[in-house]
Amino acid sequence: MNITIDIDDPKPIFAQLIDQIKQAIGSDKIAPGDPLPSIRQLANDLEVNSKTISKAYKLLERDAVIQMKGYRGTFVHPNAKNNCQVDLSEWVTSQFEELITRLKEAGITDSEMRITFNDVLTN
Repeated sequence: MNITIDIDDPKPIFAQLIDQIKQAIGSDKIAPGDPLPSIRQLANDLEVNSKTISKAYKLLERDAVIQMKGYRGTFVHPNAKNNCQVDLSEWVTSQFEELITRLKEAGITDSEMRITFNDVLTN
């Protein structure tokens, strides 16, 4: 698996990494159970901050595309190929769009939504 990062791409580095890992799984370049580089190793290889790699790995783990097994390493999840088809970000966006439409129809202003959203997130 060859990962390349384009610093001129408007897409964040962690998203580029996620896309490339999912693409490698989808095209059978890496298979379920295959090991992935450690966060530190991949950060060094790509010359990016390890927190960026960690964020990508956490999101991939959340989506059951990879499994992080502590000191044993990080591996492609057994159901990764199916799970690559699920896009939680797209789902979240659609949920917010529906909610915002309903709130606007009820007469709630953008400012009121932002204030309430920030209040809910902090509490």
